[in-house]
Amino acid sequence: MSSLDLSGRTAIVTGASRGIGLAIAQRLADAGANVVLTSRKQDSADAAAAEVGGTAIGVAAHAVEEDQARRCIDLALEKFGGVDILVNNAGTNPAFGPLIEQDHGRFAKVFDVNLWAPLLWTSLAVKAWMGEHGGAVVNTASIGGMGFEANLGLYNTTKAALIHVTKQLALELSPRVRVNAICPGVVRTRLAEALWKEHEQLVAGATALGRIGEPDDVAGAVAFLVSDAASWITGETMVIDGGQILGNAMMFRSAAG
Repeated sequence: MSSLDLSGRTAIVTGASRGIGLAIAQRLADAGANVVLTSRKQDSADAAAAEVGGTAIGVAAHAVEEDQARRCIDLALEKFGGVDILVNNAGTNPAFGPLIEQDHGRFAKVFDVNLWAPLLWTSLAVKAWMGEHGGAVVNTASIGGMGFEANLGLYNTTKAALIHVTKQLALELSPRVRVNAICPGVVRTRLAEALWKEHEQLVAGATALGRIGEPDDVAGAVAFLVSDAASWITGETMVIDGGQILGNAMMFRSAAG
């Protein structure tokens, strides 16, 4: 059996109706896992599950609602007998602009979805199954959590905190549960449209590998982190950005030429 084979395991992927979450769900299903996809609306969750196919099921669950999260985990246990993998992918960014221009409502929403929800779902999954049987958790952070940029300060602060929480959970939940984070760069998703849609070639030119990311680029890394191939990896932050964090590749090539 391949160390990347996930047959017999059950994964929950939050925020999986489109983009990175849907690509992750598809990749885990292709590796043999039973997949539970969540979205805020049942029809969106059902449509995503139908696209993934196989044994995948969709569940309506707002990431920050404890009752809905608990129901989702209970359904996974009832249908598949376990929760071996949790991908905390749901995220939001209603707070574009300088930090001092944000109000408490936007502050609370972005922290609730991007930071509290991963902690909530991890807690519920560990208490329901992983604490006794083991498991793997992956949190979707961002390269924004590793640096600074205009107008994304609040979002990036939540991702920096999520990186810290990932490491703390990895320590607290060892050795039974592994917890890692991924830090994507600019990926072709609806959430990130403002970062690439009107100037994709400019972003691609400033990326060492010459293009923006695709959801499937991220999905492959997650499939590795939750597999036995990564069985001695925990508390890590995997950057998946095509080299964007290295600096402006286009300027470097111009200077070198």
